[in-house]
Amino acid sequence: MLAKIKSQVVIGLDAHYVDVEVDITGGLPNFSIVGLPDVSVRESRDRVRSAIKNCGFSFPSRRVVVNLAPADIKKDGPSFDLPIALAVLVASGNLTQEEVHGKSFCGELSLDGDIRPVRGVLAMAAALSKDGINELVVPFENAMEAAVVKDIKVYALKSLLQLYQFLKGQTKINKSNARQSGFLPDENFVLDFADVRGQAHVKRGLEIAVSGGHNVLMIGPPGSGKTMLARRVPTIMPLMEFSEAIETTKVYSIAGFVKGSQSLLKTRPFRAPHHTISYAGLVGGGANPRPGEISLAHNGVLFLDELPEFRRDALEALRQPLEEGAVTITRAEGSCEYPANFTFIAAMNPCPCGFFTDPKRECNCTPHQLQKYMFKVSGPLLDRIDIHLQVPALKYDEISKKSQTAETSSDIRERVLMARKIQKIRFEKDKISCNAHVPPKYIEKYCCLDEQASGLLKTAVLNMGLTARAYHKILKVSRTIADLAGQEQIKQEHISEAIQYRSVDKMETTAR
Repeated sequence: MLAKIKSQVVIGLDAHYVDVEVDITGGLPNFSIVGLPDVSVRESRDRVRSAIKNCGFSFPSRRVVVNLAPADIKKDGPSFDLPIALAVLVASGNLTQEEVHGKSFCGELSLDGDIRPVRGVLAMAAALSKDGINELVVPFENAMEAAVVKDIKVYALKSLLQLYQFLKGQTKINKSNARQSGFLPDENFVLDFADVRGQAHVKRGLEIAVSGGHNVLMIGPPGSGKTMLARRVPTIMPLMEFSEAIETTKVYSIAGFVKGSQSLLKTRPFRAPHHTISYAGLVGGGANPRPGEISLAHNGVLFLDELPEFRRDALEALRQPLEEGAVTITRAEGSCEYPANFTFIAAMNPCPCGFFTDPKRECNCTPHQLQKYMFKVSGPLLDRIDIHLQVPALKYDEISKKSQTAETSSDIRERVLMARKIQKIRFEKDKISCNAHVPPKYIEKYCCLDEQASGLLKTAVLNMGLTARAYHKILKVSRTIADLAGQEQIKQEHISEAIQYRSVDKMETTAR
């Protein structure tokens, strides 16, 4: 007897339908799975057999063939356990094809028949609109993330036996509903910029970076507050929108980081991987590609502390995502794309010992060591970072000063939102998200300079030996500074401030 159950496989950020077909025929007892399954899918034979028996059903002592169609797509993960078990029950006559029609199933089975959570359920729910299927059966722990998608019915169950009784109409399962009348992002941040003493010019640089979507490099001695400042950047970013929350939660769901009681991520992610991270851990990859740290930072912040200590190949892989906002992972079986639209913030010491710019502590590094340390980060990568900030060591008066009058994150965020609103109106026709993403063909249109500003920029480019990309970066940062000042025309003071944020270019020019 032949049975067919609908399920899904997640490739990249999208889910695709898979037909789980089971045929039971005469012959010696055998249980085989075909259709390009990986090891975890092939191992489901033992889990399914034990789960069916321990739920009170008899497993057919004949030849059982499971086909996962289409056969040219690789199937991975334990989410096919539940649909395979149901297809066996249908093929053996315990269920009818009509009772499972119009539904898609996913879930891992334990040996006693309990249904365990799986990855990528939100992506499956978001793709559930084809072939007239609008009902999704998921593990109980995945109910919250699946139910945020509108126009589908989500049923969350705890065991195979409970699912059998539900399909037979012997028990009633209410559909899960985690959607709210309006998406409410979380504004209750534990961290705040009011906690940071001094460093007013660094706060200003980070405000400009967030306002225009620019990338930042902070250079300063140990203990100057680089990490403290970076961790507070999400608190001044615009609050998450519903579409952004869906995209980000999709990535976290595929990576297996969504908690059982969590429906959507309501705050922008902040990812700070250790410098020992591998290429695949940072960019994504593996035999069955999974999103890396740059995708987990999508719509948030990726912070790389001690930038020169990261592996060279991992850092160089950041070039494409910084330009395109996405990363493509290619393997022999195919390729998949993950989003990677993040604000990049990096921090480093000025030298190996860290005290090259510290007025109180002596630096023991030789010129050769200093040059070698700076050259650990390639010029092309530094060229893609819009703003370079010098973070000096704090003086005692700054450390001990009371922070009663310090600006809070909400105060800074109000100015950021004002600048973002100006950009939204300006770029509405061209579908550009922010100043940092203005393509070269629109630079002249949106970054108009007066004569004095143009002359200053020309002098800076000639004296500092800037590349064409660095020239465009200065124009874009100047555009953001002008937006924060509420001015349409980019003036000399805006260009002057933007040039001050290219300190690494000045250091390289001096070294040459």
